[in-house]
Amino acid sequence: MRLSITGWSFTESESLENMDDRLPAHVWIEAEIAKCQAKGLSVYYINKGSLTGGTLLLKINGLGNGFKILTQIRDLDGDLSWMDAMGEGALEEKEIDAYILRSIDRDPDIWAIEIEDRTLQNPFEENKEDEYE
Repeated sequence: MRLSITGWSFTESESLENMDDRLPAHVWIEAEIAKCQAKGLSVYYINKGSLTGGTLLLKINGLGNGFKILTQIRDLDGDLSWMDAMGEGALEEKEIDAYILRSIDRDPDIWAIEIEDRTLQNPFEENKEDEYE
């Protein structure tokens, strides 16, 4: 049976009762997108993944300075970290788009977001100094 909450659709197995202690993926991602937009960054959904979970891929468009693809990972303690999915440095957009499509084919629950930032920085990366200012 499919359920719907404000435009989001999910199955009973994905229901809110079955979540762990982490914030649902869509809540966390929407909050991060709002922060990006507040900084003047353009953000686009490539794929909306599972309501409750799913890995996040960030396609960073350098607006003429190349592209980067980052994947969300967790360390042994469960803390969020980021890894260059295709190695260091700026890449061609067609390579990144092909990687994203392959990733979605393997796991439709994956989230993929494109962010435009000339510096190719990860705006989802936590900056501890900013939290205390």
